[in-house]
Amino acid sequence: MPGIIVVGSQWGDEGKGKVVDVFSAQADYVVRYQGGANAGHTLVVNGVKTVLHLVPSGILHPKTVCIIGAGVVLDIEEVASEIRSLKEAGLVQNSEQLRISDQATVLLSYHRKIDQAREQAAGHEKIGTTGRGIGPAYEDRASRQAILFSDLFDESKLKEKLMASLKEKNFLLKEYYKTEPIDVEPLYKRVLELAQELAPYRSKDASLIVHKALKSGKKVLFEGAQGTMLDLLHGTYPFVTSSSTISGSACIGSGIGPNSVQKIIGITKAYTTRVGAGPFPTELHGDLGERIRAEGHEFGATTGRPRRTGWLDLVAMKYAIRVNGITNLALMKLDVLSGHEKIEVCTSYKLDGQEIKELPVSQADLARVEPVYRGLTGWNEDLTQVRTIQDLPQAARDYIQFIATELATPIDVVSVGPGREQTLWIKPLFN
Repeated sequence: MPGIIVVGSQWGDEGKGKVVDVFSAQADYVVRYQGGANAGHTLVVNGVKTVLHLVPSGILHPKTVCIIGAGVVLDIEEVASEIRSLKEAGLVQNSEQLRISDQATVLLSYHRKIDQAREQAAGHEKIGTTGRGIGPAYEDRASRQAILFSDLFDESKLKEKLMASLKEKNFLLKEYYKTEPIDVEPLYKRVLELAQELAPYRSKDASLIVHKALKSGKKVLFEGAQGTMLDLLHGTYPFVTSSSTISGSACIGSGIGPNSVQKIIGITKAYTTRVGAGPFPTELHGDLGERIRAEGHEFGATTGRPRRTGWLDLVAMKYAIRVNGITNLALMKLDVLSGHEKIEVCTSYKLDGQEIKELPVSQADLARVEPVYRGLTGWNEDLTQVRTIQDLPQAARDYIQFIATELATPIDVVSVGPGREQTLWIKPLFN
């Protein structure tokens, strides 16, 4: 079964959107398996930028079927808006190209309002949420109060569920957060309008579609959102997202067994970034950090917030490889490091005077570690016009080899720019 999982191996923003777009040229299906509109995947094709939050990145390939799985929290305003924009661009002409699982959790305006009110009330203890309502929507699912995508097409049941949900949500908004409650009637009317718009993309059993595709030998990519270090269980808690971002979530969120997976590709930048609060051992401050941010255009696709930047952290990468079972790597944004006389790579930490090579599970300890660096020779050449690995400067090739050797994991593909053509293949995607 030729299933491949694409997973972020850092704190998100690794370039998964571009990778999935490029990989989709060889894939029959792309499945988005978790997260919500807090993820932003930026694609650049023929100089045109497309930012997607919910629709899988394979949608730019007309022959690729894209599926939004049950593990996704579906902001129906956002997904409808994305579909409209894609259709205006001449894409998604056949509704069969995009299927939305009936089991997906629907995210509504009250989820966003609670998320924003909660973050505002947190003051200096803010987590750094995008305010897109992701956490409250997942909370509804865990407490068995969620409205599912299938509920949108049963008008009487939908209104009943909306009223039940708002009874609790409005009390919280009004009495605790001291903000305006939400009226059920205009919300109900708007949801019905969106349901009609999204009806052509409804799939009653998305899991079965994926299963049959794998069984018949179709090439299936599983696309995640965010990154390993933001995983709800295995990330830098509490500075994490509200879902499981590691590779195991692909099976859960899509409804397929782990024996369906052939390869797990970890996406990593040639350096490290992070958005929001939380420990970041290799963070760079001052001019160097600003330089990488500017040259890498490190601003959130969803929020526009500037990303924190730092050198590549191989300790965190080894952790990501372990918890995901990563078999292969894709190295992104190598071009951003051009012009540095020396490039640092974190190979271990110091904690209380002792050198350690494993990521501390205690966030208090991780916040106190000091990175131990290995300095590598940089390069000055512009890499954006390079089209083969062999044409890279020797220092850049040495950097790639150093990473692969230290991580004991092959690097299959290297990106030297945002465009599809700026992708250098070392090994084929599907064997």
